[in-house]
Amino acid sequence: MICLYCDSKSSKVVDSRDISKGIRRRRECLKCSKRFTTYETIQTKSIIVTKTNGRNEEFDEEKIWSSLNKACAKRPVSNRSLSKIILEIEAEIDRSGKSEVSSKKIGQIIMDGLEKLDRVSYIRFASVYREFENIETFRKEIDTLLSEKNKN
Repeated sequence: MICLYCDSKSSKVVDSRDISKGIRRRRECLKCSKRFTTYETIQTKSIIVTKTNGRNEEFDEEKIWSSLNKACAKRPVSNRSLSKIILEIEAEIDRSGKSEVSSKKIGQIIMDGLEKLDRVSYIRFASVYREFENIETFRKEIDTLLSEKNKN
């Protein structure tokens, strides 16, 4: 479990309790010694992601974490903020009532979240997700962001 305070991946479980929908665990970071709470629930339905090439694969939160961490590397973005983006993806899937979601939908939710959170991270993610091939594509995306900012 990643520490919300120092981003360390080392923690220990201090206390576990059953709750109505799963398990509540109190954890302590082995690096900074701060404590935080996690909630574990059983995912009742498997979510299938339909890729752009037509292939299907199971929803993998770790792939999203990896993409978000790359986009937000060396940026002032907390793990808590990234968790909210992942929770929004899961909530959107739950609201749809379907067990299948397109990778395009997931990518759009990530981009919407990053655009609100950190525009540099948004551009980094968009450049890979939308396969920017030249500097002109970057310029157009940045100009779009700047014009939206000026409207607000």
